[in-house]
Amino acid sequence: MTTLYILLQETTTPGGAGALGSMWPLLLIIVVFYFFMIRPQMKKQKALKNYRNALQKGDKVITTGGIYGKIASISDNTVDVEIANGLTIKIDKYAILQDSSDLAAQK
Repeated sequence: MTTLYILLQETTTPGGAGALGSMWPLLLIIVVFYFFMIRPQMKKQKALKNYRNALQKGDKVITTGGIYGKIASISDNTVDVEIANGLTIKIDKYAILQDSSDLAAQK
């Protein structure tokens, strides 16, 4: 086993250039993951945060539970959503996913 270890040590180039060359695939994978997975998700989260901050009374919304409704009133962290005539529910502002007009545009 020590002979195998000695042979493996001799195959590397002096100065550690072999270690840098073997790290290129790992660096490439990290860059690909960043541009194709992490960055688009961050942009989507930022757009959703801006949408939630721009909510106004009368906007039609969809909640994370799939409830369609119209905003009756807004406070700092909660929103009263009218889901039927005279029936309102209070939900957390972060439970709102999208505008229902956006849903029609996606079809």
